[in-house]
Amino acid sequence: MSFPKISFIGAGSTVFMKNIVGDVLQWEALKGAHFSLMDINEKRLLESEMVFKKLVSSLRVQATCSTHTNQKEALREADFVVVAFQIGGFEPCTVTDFEIPKKFGLRQTIADTIGIGGIMRGLRTVPHLWKVCEDMLELCPNAIMLQYVNPMAINTWAITKKYPEIKQVGLCHSVQHTVNELASDLKIPVSKIRYLSAGINHVAYFLKFEELLDDGSYNDLYPALKKGYEDGFFPRPESMTHARCPNKVRYEMMKRVGYFATESSEHFAEYVPWFIKTGREDIIEKFGIPLDEYPKRCVEQIEEWKNQLEEFTSEKKIEVPNSVEYASQIINSVWTDNPSTIYGNISNKGFIPDLPEGCAVEVPCIIDAQGIHPNRVTDIPPQLLAIMRSNINVQELTVKALVAQDRQYVYHAAMMDPHTGAELDLEQIWQMVDELLDAHGDWLPEFLKSTV
Repeated sequence: MSFPKISFIGAGSTVFMKNIVGDVLQWEALKGAHFSLMDINEKRLLESEMVFKKLVSSLRVQATCSTHTNQKEALREADFVVVAFQIGGFEPCTVTDFEIPKKFGLRQTIADTIGIGGIMRGLRTVPHLWKVCEDMLELCPNAIMLQYVNPMAINTWAITKKYPEIKQVGLCHSVQHTVNELASDLKIPVSKIRYLSAGINHVAYFLKFEELLDDGSYNDLYPALKKGYEDGFFPRPESMTHARCPNKVRYEMMKRVGYFATESSEHFAEYVPWFIKTGREDIIEKFGIPLDEYPKRCVEQIEEWKNQLEEFTSEKKIEVPNSVEYASQIINSVWTDNPSTIYGNISNKGFIPDLPEGCAVEVPCIIDAQGIHPNRVTDIPPQLLAIMRSNINVQELTVKALVAQDRQYVYHAAMMDPHTGAELDLEQIWQMVDELLDAHGDWLPEFLKSTV
């Protein structure tokens, strides 16, 4: 029986690596997989190797791993390539993405998808993803890239632009988490929920959200969700994935546009111009919007990892629950030809005909031995498409800056961002972009380092 080789680029993200590896090794056909773990941080790579061995021991499987600081070595003859790195890290780059905009009065919550923080993260991330693609074409041209890096849509679009031959899918967990949260609010088992979601990453919507009844028919759950919010019962505090951020933003958006968004409220608040407003602390308080949430979460995760590391170095077995990530499901379906359905980010080749050709869309995809087969989704309500397009504008201009190597498009991307444009004037936007590009320095490609 043969087993796949799975390269993990960014394996120093140890907690995430543990989740993906733990999921993979619980599939019968994948228990002997070889993982090629790669990271530029040798200390964190060693920690990940130690956690991998603990997973193998706890699950009593025959999987093996090798560790690499050289990307090409890790990719050679891979069947699947999991990518999960953060260029520039929490410090200095994420801190910079928050602190400089704040000087101009532009406040953010997560700042990794669009908005000025997402633009900057895209500019420093895409060149490294392109290098992974280049190495894959040389060393494992038939491998599938499972891309977990933010900004997801910008990355997916940019890869397709420069390396259309790469088989790739961008993966997120927002759909799965939101289904769990809404099921918890409604007090309905997740197993009885049927749904259809479509859009762009982090700005997709549940077009259908239904309950399977005992007679085999389905009941539309939107009336119950809308009444629960109107009566003040939803969101329930215990249903939140992140306890500090109630889902009030998304429930309010559902009230206004008719449908529930897939991404968390702390994210969604910064994708639109209506919730984070200068001089309107009443709105911030009313909807429980956690400003500067991501830096706080990073600090907590660093401390939490120190405690977890002690557990992993002890002699006792570790618990290996299944995560909600799609990676292992995809690998198993491709390897065994046992079809499954996931929500993936792929290049729009008519899959959502009302959105621009080539942009990155998130739609249901069937996975089998032949690869990834996206479904076509039509008749998305126009108000939802309008919100998506406002974000696609920013993504397109950021990708254009990278492909054309033209700094001017960075200003235009920031100018068109809904939240940035609602808060800052044009001169402020230009000054802020200049300060951010200068502060990021060597983390950015050469064409962004000069204003000439």
